[in-house]
Amino acid sequence: MKKTLLCIALAGALSASAQAADKIKVGFISTLSGPGGVLGGAIRDGFQLGLDHAGGKLGGLPAELIVEDDQQKPDVAKQLADKLIKRDKVDFMTGIVFQNIMQAVQGTVLGAETYYVSPNTGPSNLAGAGCNPYFFAVSWVSDSYSEATGKTMTDKGLNKVFVIAPNYPGGMDVVNGFKRYYKGGYAGEAYTKLGQLDYAVEISQIRAAKPDAVFFFLPGGMGVNFLKQWHQAGMGKEFPLFGTGWSFDQDTLAAVGEPTEFALNTSHWNLDLDNPANKKFVADFEKKYKRLPNEFAAQGYDAARLLDAAVRDVKGKVEDKAALGAALKAANFESVRGAFKFNKNNFPIQNYYLRQVRKDDKGRFVNKTVGTIFTDHQDAYVSACKM
Repeated sequence: MKKTLLCIALAGALSASAQAADKIKVGFISTLSGPGGVLGGAIRDGFQLGLDHAGGKLGGLPAELIVEDDQQKPDVAKQLADKLIKRDKVDFMTGIVFQNIMQAVQGTVLGAETYYVSPNTGPSNLAGAGCNPYFFAVSWVSDSYSEATGKTMTDKGLNKVFVIAPNYPGGMDVVNGFKRYYKGGYAGEAYTKLGQLDYAVEISQIRAAKPDAVFFFLPGGMGVNFLKQWHQAGMGKEFPLFGTGWSFDQDTLAAVGEPTEFALNTSHWNLDLDNPANKKFVADFEKKYKRLPNEFAAQGYDAARLLDAAVRDVKGKVEDKAALGAALKAANFESVRGAFKFNKNNFPIQNYYLRQVRKDDKGRFVNKTVGTIFTDHQDAYVSACKM
């Protein structure tokens, strides 16, 4: 009799826990100030547009978005994650820009079995042996863009390249990806402080090294300052400059202007990708925010659309972690990049494109897609994932 009562009690508890929520709470920690603030701001704006397109809801339920600024400080991010998980009891987490910030919060978030949907950072350790069922990325693994740039520079026959990137885990992933596909030699390498804004020393080093070309990864305000100083020093006339889409995103092009024209870079997304979801996203983003979107905004938008689809597919029963994980994995939404599917490590299998900065019919500097570098590209770490 006691066993029967216990079974009934457990069944009742499980039934109650699987009831549909009345509201979905999303914790959004991002870098919204300092040199990286423009990146977090773009992700936030893209995510908010995704909510707008869903009527302010996720899966048909009212959505509460709790936005916090990590100030690009790991200790601040850790405190915010603790608050969002323990006090606010959010259903999902998202928003982080930088890999070192993700490292600071992942123990708290993933340890609490809270699903984290990354709209940007894609740490290589979470793609390989450290893959986690509660971590999904709608972006990429950090070295994927630079793999595409490395292949491009190899295909162009460059043999003496100078590399410059910030010295933090994400920066090292990017450089490793570049070196995986670039088969030529090196004129030199420079690793800067994350958030550095003065590049006089590094530009002098590059000039002295006399490379065939330069590969650089400096996102956000770092890249804006580097490109301006590069132009002021007359370096563009001497050394071809190659980068990833993170360093030639739309906000950077708007801030720097003419010195970016004709630069080549790589990305998984672009303004001109010809699919209905992307056309609507670009048009509505420009209408709402009075500027063109960039990769970071596109990723924020896709993160919101993925959450909307997953909550819809579990009929709001977000406490059913297994069903929710399966719904996230299914990715039943229309991505701005076109067809979307997750690999077994919860990172996308996707195309990577070569883009060139040109003027559009309104005289604005934008990226034009000029070729496809990788089709259905899988990251270099998935084979080590045992999920």
